[in-house]
Amino acid sequence: MPPRMSDAPHQITVSTSTFVKAVLVVLALGFIWFIRDVLAILCVAVLLAALIEPFADWCSRHHVPRGLGVIAIYLVFGGVLSMAAVLLIPVVIAQSTTLINNLTEASSGLTSSFAELKALSTHYGLTDNLRSGLESVQQAVAGSVAGIFSTLRGVIGGVAALFLVLVLASYMVIEEDVAKRYFKDLAPVEYQPYLTALFTKMQHRIGSWLRGQLLLGLIVGTAIFIGLSVIGVENALLLGLIAALFEMVPYVGPVLSLAPAALVGFAHDPVQGLMVVALYLVVQQVENNILVPKVMQKATGLNPVFSIVALLIGMKLGGFVGALLSIPVATMASVVLEDLFAQRA
Repeated sequence: MPPRMSDAPHQITVSTSTFVKAVLVVLALGFIWFIRDVLAILCVAVLLAALIEPFADWCSRHHVPRGLGVIAIYLVFGGVLSMAAVLLIPVVIAQSTTLINNLTEASSGLTSSFAELKALSTHYGLTDNLRSGLESVQQAVAGSVAGIFSTLRGVIGGVAALFLVLVLASYMVIEEDVAKRYFKDLAPVEYQPYLTALFTKMQHRIGSWLRGQLLLGLIVGTAIFIGLSVIGVENALLLGLIAALFEMVPYVGPVLSLAPAALVGFAHDPVQGLMVVALYLVVQQVENNILVPKVMQKATGLNPVFSIVALLIGMKLGGFVGALLSIPVATMASVVLEDLFAQRA
């Protein structure tokens, strides 16, 4: 006869050490969330340092102080950005206004084209519903543009954060050995060589990826601008800048940059809209099959699934900025995971 199972409830015991560890993990996650803005500044500084590190190394090999090289880079970049801002910001503002006006006119034209259905729509409320929907779209577009300019004002107001990024990045590049030694000394002696090699690998991986993405953005943005200008699409410069900016967000970025361009094209003429879509598809195919293998050959890419998950998490936590930082952070995580799996193999 099989033994009878006891009806007494099972008791789950949790040791004090396990409870303390769980509490510490929760507190650590809460602290990381609390200082997320500081971590974002640190991530941007690491990216900037990785971007200018090769030039600083070149200066060292040619007996030029690294600090002087960093100052030269800052001056060149600052001058280029200042000239670009003076030349492009008025054009971008004017084209943004034109874009909103074109969308408004297109919406009005769509509404007026249904005038012959007025008798039928009076009974079913078709025109009122359509007008309400179009007004909602106009308000959403206007709100998006207002949000963009609000973000720009916030960026301009964050001079202190920019200053911190520049200072941190310059320190990481100029005092590279000191910075590595400081973080290395935080670990036990037996792990210090491993951490130094791991940090160097992360730095090279992120630097290669970032420089490749910037070059891809420049090429794609220029190609889109030229193509849209040839097709005769209005706001070609603004749409090219959008394409270059969204190129920094893999997979999702090209689709997002296509949306406003297609909307402008179809609002003007269906044929032009189809030509815009075809242009973006051609540029995307050339990028995926020719540019990416050539430009990104030195940067080890992430697994697509891992990249998409990182993008979703970054967008959830930090919006567009979080999406921009998600791939570099995921790259650092992939370096650590690859090394751990290599040691276990």
